[in-house]
Amino acid sequence: MAVTTAERAATPTKRRKNAFSDGQGTLAAILLSPTLLVMFIVTGIPIVMSVTESFFRKNDGIDPVTGAVKSGTDFVGIQNFTDIFAHPATVAGVFGSMDRLINAFLNTTVFTIVCVILETILGVIMALIMAKAFRGRGIVRASILVPWAIPTIVSAMMWKLIFNTSGVANKVLGLADNPILWLADNKYSQWAIITADVWKTAPFIGLLTLAGLQTIPAEVYEAAKVDGANAWQTFTKITLPMVKPALVVAVLFRTLDTLRMFDLPYGMIGPNKYSVETLSMFAYQEAQQTRYGQAAAYSIFLFFYIVLVAFLFVKLLGADVIGDEELRAVNAQRKRMKELHKKQAKATKAVRTTITSGGSAS
Repeated sequence: MAVTTAERAATPTKRRKNAFSDGQGTLAAILLSPTLLVMFIVTGIPIVMSVTESFFRKNDGIDPVTGAVKSGTDFVGIQNFTDIFAHPATVAGVFGSMDRLINAFLNTTVFTIVCVILETILGVIMALIMAKAFRGRGIVRASILVPWAIPTIVSAMMWKLIFNTSGVANKVLGLADNPILWLADNKYSQWAIITADVWKTAPFIGLLTLAGLQTIPAEVYEAAKVDGANAWQTFTKITLPMVKPALVVAVLFRTLDTLRMFDLPYGMIGPNKYSVETLSMFAYQEAQQTRYGQAAAYSIFLFFYIVLVAFLFVKLLGADVIGDEELRAVNAQRKRMKELHKKQAKATKAVRTTITSGGSAS
């Protein structure tokens, strides 16, 4: 009888799941199904079509057998991907003469690193300013957010006028007589793009950081003031750690958005300018030349690059993309239940081993 009681105590009890209890299961699937369907149509189907297209290539030239012009497409397998490195198209950019894809990759990476760093610094400064209580704070917040609200192509046209040879930029820098060719294909074009992108999207990071700042209790700052902490210590020891979850998510979103930069350099500098050509622009130019297979291959290359960066952000920096406290609590509870079940299973196995050993000994 004692053995039966011990086994019963060690056996994990299965609780009947209720799909309507915690927002999970059937009810969640029903509520999310319309959104998932739209995402599948808008995102899933184009991805599948792009992957399929990347295995084909348009016929061109003359058929040596019939002498007729080739038409249609042929299945070439992974040749569109292997040709990326096997048959490079050399171009001259800011980083020297190299494969056009590598040049676009370097431009994209440089834009992403420099822009995100500058936008993060300015965004945090903007958030700290907007969080202060002063007269006219509403006007300051609205003016800071105006650049982010302007469509990107409109910003591109505006900055194109500013960086024109006879534009405001050269006059402000005192270079009216010897102007810098900001819109030409040179290193200054990169700085023109970086300036325009930072001006436009730094308020986005500032807005998300402001939301994180407003969740910090005022009592924490009062306690730090009583303890004698200065402004820098308060910022590094309290503000920055407590605002980190919102800031990391903001930086992640901006990084992914900058990696696919297209409309700003295309609108400001134009196509086939290798000093500012990004991976998105390169894929678009290939599609414009009706080389859809190669364009799809370059797009998939960019897709995996973005996925890799997002994965590193989530794993290394702990970016909380979902931000759902209830979901995290449910996952933590499930993890604890699994560990409890494992312990109970081990206890059951130990009890059965003890009973078996005792029976053999007798």
